[in-house]
Amino acid sequence: MILSLAVLGLVTALRLGELVLARRNTKRLLARGGEERGAGHYPLMVALHAAWLGGLWLLAWNRPVHLAWLAAYGALEGLRVWTLASLGPRWTTRIIVVPGEDLVRKGPYRFVSHPNYLVVIGEIAVLPLVFGLVLYAAVFTVLNAAMLWLRIRTERAALDESAHPIA
Repeated sequence: MILSLAVLGLVTALRLGELVLARRNTKRLLARGGEERGAGHYPLMVALHAAWLGGLWLLAWNRPVHLAWLAAYGALEGLRVWTLASLGPRWTTRIIVVPGEDLVRKGPYRFVSHPNYLVVIGEIAVLPLVFGLVLYAAVFTVLNAAMLWLRIRTERAALDESAHPIA
């Protein structure tokens, strides 16, 4: 039980820290002339992630931790750090296009267009599996897939219409 609480507490703290970083970066990008796209679906995405994490607190706080799945989740977090570091001050949870900015082509962006979304897909599925919640992982994976279908289409359209898009 102590390990499950520690895992959930650490994940929650990391997510809250990411929101602070995203808010700061968003303000800076907008101050540089950036324009937000997809703002209408952003609250739905936030609600989905909040429900996912809140549900894990309700269902997993006292469950045993499967160490192999925890290691897989740790690897995903390493990929997340690499992705965020590659974007630097351009990373945010929103879709912001800054005129004149080139696409980021370093780090994981050398290999895939949307590495952060791949990490999120993994996180949504793997963290519930850390606690043996297979059905929970499946349900939120499907919900997240629907959200990402909309999100990636919106981001791709924003990037395509910008002469020098931001990643």
